[in-house]
Amino acid sequence: MSIVKINALTVPAEQREVLEKRFAARAGSVEGSDGFEWFELLRPVEGTDTYLVYTRWRSEEDFEKWRAGMAQASHGGTGTGTGTGTGTGTGTEGGERPKPAATGATLWSFEVVQQAAPKATES
Repeated sequence: MSIVKINALTVPAEQREVLEKRFAARAGSVEGSDGFEWFELLRPVEGTDTYLVYTRWRSEEDFEKWRAGMAQASHGGTGTGTGTGTGTGTGTEGGERPKPAATGATLWSFEVVQQAAPKATES
């Protein structure tokens, strides 16, 4: 069954718009990845400064393959990125990397053991 990766990002209030714009600029970049199943960026509503980046993958191997490719593309080929999108963007003049929008990140991993979807209605 599928695996879920949730990246919990600590984002100060003044950086929320920056983070959301960076994710919007990358829209479509993960959808074509082998094994990718779902993505959601969850904005906190009250009582926290933590955004959740929810992705669902066919397997751990598919996620790791995507992450390795993102690390090379987004982090100067170091292979150490987590695929968070916290420090990526369109760049700045002179090739400098933009300041990360998040002040912290934690990657959680889960296996899907049960799931449900709305029942189809008959017309």
